[in-house]
Amino acid sequence: MMRSPAAEEETRTAALTGPSGPPRAPGAPGPSYDPAQYRPGKTITDWDPENALFWKSTGKKVAARNLWIAVPALLVAFVVWQVWSVTATNLKDVGFGFSTSQLFWLTAVPGITGGTARVFYTFLGPMIGQRRFTALSTIVLVVPLVWLGIAVQDPNTSYGVMIAIAALCGVGGANFASSLANIGFFFPKKDKGNATGINGGLGNLGVSVVQLVTPIVITSSVLAVGSAQHKADGTAVWLQNAAFLWVPVLVILAAVAWFGQNDLKVASTPFSQQKIIFKRKHNWLMTWLYVGTFGSFIGFAAALPMLIKTTFTPIDAAYSAATYAWMGPAVGALARWAGGWIADKIGGARVTIISFVGMALSIIGVISFLPSGGDNGNFWGFLACFLCAFFFSGIGNGSTFRQIPVIFRDQHLKGLTEGTDEYAKARKQSEMEAGAVTGFTSAIAAYGFFFIPAMFANFAVTSAMWGFVAFYVSCIAVCWWFYARKGAESPS
Repeated sequence: MMRSPAAEEETRTAALTGPSGPPRAPGAPGPSYDPAQYRPGKTITDWDPENALFWKSTGKKVAARNLWIAVPALLVAFVVWQVWSVTATNLKDVGFGFSTSQLFWLTAVPGITGGTARVFYTFLGPMIGQRRFTALSTIVLVVPLVWLGIAVQDPNTSYGVMIAIAALCGVGGANFASSLANIGFFFPKKDKGNATGINGGLGNLGVSVVQLVTPIVITSSVLAVGSAQHKADGTAVWLQNAAFLWVPVLVILAAVAWFGQNDLKVASTPFSQQKIIFKRKHNWLMTWLYVGTFGSFIGFAAALPMLIKTTFTPIDAAYSAATYAWMGPAVGALARWAGGWIADKIGGARVTIISFVGMALSIIGVISFLPSGGDNGNFWGFLACFLCAFFFSGIGNGSTFRQIPVIFRDQHLKGLTEGTDEYAKARKQSEMEAGAVTGFTSAIAAYGFFFIPAMFANFAVTSAMWGFVAFYVSCIAVCWWFYARKGAESPS
């Protein structure tokens, strides 16, 4: 049936009244709004993605634009965070006199600063806004990259300086917390799992990108700025390329975020209101689960290149860390999107349990292929099982982040009548808390970047692996009891 121009205009106007409630009837009074607020670079004051008409006519396009600008910015932030996982494997080859333990620590230190900075970024992001915080948190990463590019050209650079640079590179990992906390506000409940899966999953690909690209660019004199370093066999390399390559990219992405994204007024929340999450039991339970999924993903990604290099005898190219280490993070990052999408369909808790069972079995497989006694182990079995562990960690990353908004929405809206003022206030509170919890859980889980390489630096590899298996069993128990079993406190 054809609709009159007046009716079409009424539908469009009703859709844009967003937060004022359901679309008004023809002729009914409605609040004024400014369509210009939805343009790139503007602050949005009226936003209600749960309003179907608003979402279809305006919200979906705006949300998609903000998401697809956030993804590459987050990906390169992960590159900065993980650049030491590859750089450390090359330092000895060009004359740096660091021990294996010191090299593991260089890969671990960014995890400390990344996790700690995430705690602050979690609460600062919603206070400052998606557009401004993405731009600012991206451009500051130029500093540690320039310093790193200068430092690796001199084998006499002290270990203390290298630790300081590694610590600053860790700040790149903090961008994840603010990005996920902000992006979640743009999407309706039905799409949150998919949106955060895309943002987090493609952002996580930065880990693979740096491990895949770095071995290529450090051998290229075309990209070189500065002097070459030489290996024992005389081969020239340019380790600074691994850092300098990304400086112009960061500048461009910061500019795109500044001029292309939006700040959401509805997401702007002072810390005094956000801190309520520390009293929420489900904040701590979901943090425990996310430590198991993302903590494993980022920790294994940081440690795997050094683990391959120090565990298996490099008798041929098959054991090259540079050749194979990038595969695990790539599998995990892509699986994250799948985990969020599947969780939207069948429920996050079920998918999370599947992920922990898969991770436990995969790590048991890794243990069985490690060298022991006079046995040299089996590299291909080790790699295959590690890829499975990354896959299941990625699935769990997506499903846990789908669980969080569902848990807090159900907790706050239980017993309330849709359409009432009380319901609207409770829904806004649930979204604020879910965003803060999303960021906080990612902050604590980021310490996996530190603890896993540190465990490999201080304990036998096999002992560390069995510790991971025991932790996954505890995660299965927590998820089943609180979220997955029949009669669970908060099915999600």
